[in-house]
Amino acid sequence: MYENLKKIIKNSYSPLSKYKVACILVCNSGQEFIGVNIENPSTKNGLCAEQVAIGSAISEGYGKEDFKELHVLGSGKKYCMPCFLCRQLLVEFFKSDVKVYCYNRNGKVKEFLVSELCPYAFDLEDK
Repeated sequence: MYENLKKIIKNSYSPLSKYKVACILVCNSGQEFIGVNIENPSTKNGLCAEQVAIGSAISEGYGKEDFKELHVLGSGKKYCMPCFLCRQLLVEFFKSDVKVYCYNRNGKVKEFLVSELCPYAFDLEDK
């Protein structure tokens, strides 16, 4: 998966931060959806790689029951972790036992469950 992420990360549009991110969302069917971060001078209008991949999958009719795992690679030295906005998306669209693989630019990976990344998440049951 790391080799595919390395290819995709080149498509990142990150002229402001210079921090590139790539993401691959894998469905139970084997279908994959990719995403890269897309920045904008109005920084709140930028998109995270995870948002792009999840949005693509939802747009194609896939949902929470379909998502198997998520892989995230960043161009920095440290492991690339989903930001807190993306973690909220994980709570909404992923089961708590879905695995999230976070890579560093050298290909080392750490594995987390959604429940580990989002231990006190706000969800629809909190309304």
